[in-house]
Amino acid sequence: MPVTKVVRYRTNPQDAAENVRLIRDVFADLAAGQPDGLRYTSFQLDDGVSFVHVAVLDDGARNPLLDSAAFARFQSGIKDRCADGPVASDVTVIGSYPGQPA
Repeated sequence: MPVTKVVRYRTNPQDAAENVRLIRDVFADLAAGQPDGLRYTSFQLDDGVSFVHVAVLDDGARNPLLDSAAFARFQSGIKDRCADGPVASDVTVIGSYPGQPA
């Protein structure tokens, strides 16, 4: 069964644009490497400073984000960019459309 992780946080207003840039770099790195075993989505909420990341890892798969230089750069200053969080949670998928059955 896949493992789903959700990370939520709020950046300092002056750091939101840099956070977006770093996230885009992560997605560029993923697009270039096309790792298996990961579905990953990031959201910026309409307040402009709140973010939610959702990662779905295939059962038993090593998290490819751990091998990403761009992800390491993103993580390196996250606590300094944050006003609140980050808070990570494992979640249980109840349903997904379209997608895998729960």
